[in-house]
Amino acid sequence: MARKGSAFAGLWVAITTPLKNGQLDEAKLKEQVEFQIAAGTHGLCPVGTTGESPTLSHEEHERVISIVVQTARGRCKVMPGTGSNSTAEALRLTKWAAKEGADAALMVAPYYNKPTQEGFFQHYKAVAEQVGIPICVYNIPGRTGKNIEPETFVRLATLPNITCVKEATGSLDQASQILSSTDLTILSGDDSLTLPLLSVGGEGVISVVGNIVPKDMLALLNAYSQGDTKGAEKWHHKLFHLCRDMLGLSTNPIPLKAAMKMLGRDTGELRLPMTPLDAAGETKLKQTLVNYGLL
Repeated sequence: MARKGSAFAGLWVAITTPLKNGQLDEAKLKEQVEFQIAAGTHGLCPVGTTGESPTLSHEEHERVISIVVQTARGRCKVMPGTGSNSTAEALRLTKWAAKEGADAALMVAPYYNKPTQEGFFQHYKAVAEQVGIPICVYNIPGRTGKNIEPETFVRLATLPNITCVKEATGSLDQASQILSSTDLTILSGDDSLTLPLLSVGGEGVISVVGNIVPKDMLALLNAYSQGDTKGAEKWHHKLFHLCRDMLGLSTNPIPLKAAMKMLGRDTGELRLPMTPLDAAGETKLKQTLVNYGLL
């Protein structure tokens, strides 16, 4: 069957929010958008976890959405993060994304307050009924503290503009259950699980490592879609070591921003409570980039 969110299949990159002297670096953000478009990336996800949304002000959050949509100018899709543990705040951000011309909204599950399954459903329902753009539900219990259960996704799938799931539970069983019981499209929320999720019916990835090697992640997706499973496996194993040895050094986006600084694509600046890699971590990261062929 055709899945609701198939228009959102492919490579999405969860881009970072460039900072300079504590402020949003708008010029560098525009460069990032152009870099991804030139690589052939299908869509961009600004102001998510990788975009340090928890430490951006509401005004900065909205500004990033506006810049990315305006810079992309329809050359690739834009699905900004608009989630919150406050339904009213999530609604405000999603309305802003829709007003600015975003193609969809990525809404993380409410975090810290740990809603019931009914609470999850009512949260997404409240936003979906008041905003017309498609919504991708981001399920990442490792960060939010609670899982959105497959049975709740069955209910969410009845809402017309709930179309996709960013699946970051690490459970292929959960993904399989959602795919077999709904018409929602699943996008991987973990780079290293992209190929396994494709094998059970996933249709793409919202990638972190795509910030630096978007063409390689595209090569994996393209190989798989063309039936070249051996080629896809080769890309998976190549990317796996980069994901493990880079992203495993610290909490995202700490090592990613450090890598982008080494590659001359970012200042590497973070906003507290995120802190830079220590000297040992930087040494390991540099060797990882050398081993991959990036330095």
